[in-house]
Amino acid sequence: MLRRLALTAVVSLAALATAVPASIATASGPASSGPVPSAVPTTGPFAAARPALGPLPVPLPLPGFLDGGDSGSGEAGDVRTRLTVSVENTGVAGADGTFELECGPTGGSHPQGQAACDRLAEAGATRSGRQELFRETPEGTMCTMIHGGDATARIVGTWEGRAVDTTASRRDGCEIARWNSLVPVLPDVR
Repeated sequence: MLRRLALTAVVSLAALATAVPASIATASGPASSGPVPSAVPTTGPFAAARPALGPLPVPLPLPGFLDGGDSGSGEAGDVRTRLTVSVENTGVAGADGTFELECGPTGGSHPQGQAACDRLAEAGATRSGRQELFRETPEGTMCTMIHGGDATARIVGTWEGRAVDTTASRRDGCEIARWNSLVPVLPDVR
């Protein structure tokens, strides 16, 4: 909300910076003749008074907490997503192990790195995806008692600049759905 308010203020100032000088030039410019289409008085006691507005300042770049949380370092090699994915007991050949995943650019040892980065980007494009992707099932949630296997996973690192430290399993229906929403970051063990 604060980010949206600050962005609105900056855009409004930028619009005023271009609109006000144009209206002052129209009202007092050398090419003006006849009636002046502005609110500046041309006769009477206030005719000599001119608005005190000069050029407005150029909007400055937004601080990091307003422009989406970028650290502001601006280096081309910054990776905003760097995760360590540890998977155990999947029963799928090559799926168990610890894998590094980097996005922007894609790198690391994850077996499906590009697909995993695409999934993370897809989730990051929506507000609900950003809020729900790594959120654990709340305590007391009613879930179907379906056992999806003994697979467990832990994901630690940063995603789009946010800290991530979560675990996933397939112990009940909620956790199975959560695991499946993280495929291909996690292996598909259906």
